[in-house]
Amino acid sequence: MESDRTLAALGNEYNPDILRAAEEPHSAQEFSEMLDIPIATCYRRIEELTAVGLLKLHDRVLSDEHRRTNVYRREVDEIVVRFDDDDYTVTVTERPEVKNKLDDVWRKIAQE
Repeated sequence: MESDRTLAALGNEYNPDILRAAEEPHSAQEFSEMLDIPIATCYRRIEELTAVGLLKLHDRVLSDEHRRTNVYRREVDEIVVRFDDDDYTVTVTERPEVKNKLDDVWRKIAQE
């Protein structure tokens, strides 16, 4: 991941909130309602976070209106920004795929 783009994305309003909420997969509409973000802004923020690799399209699910809806989940577990003199570093710890799969299994069990 490119440090400048990652840091810029983290600095935009709503992006940290979306990332915190994206531990579980949610649609843009769900993020918008949960976090009180205007829907158009929510779509732009999701696109930005996806472009820098912090958020990922997780699935396309059938909505209550019987339409396919994209749901997104964060791709990272931790982001650390360190400032040293005139420079900074951004360290991103990616979310292991096995953790995603375990979360999916637990969510399915809980729904049954």
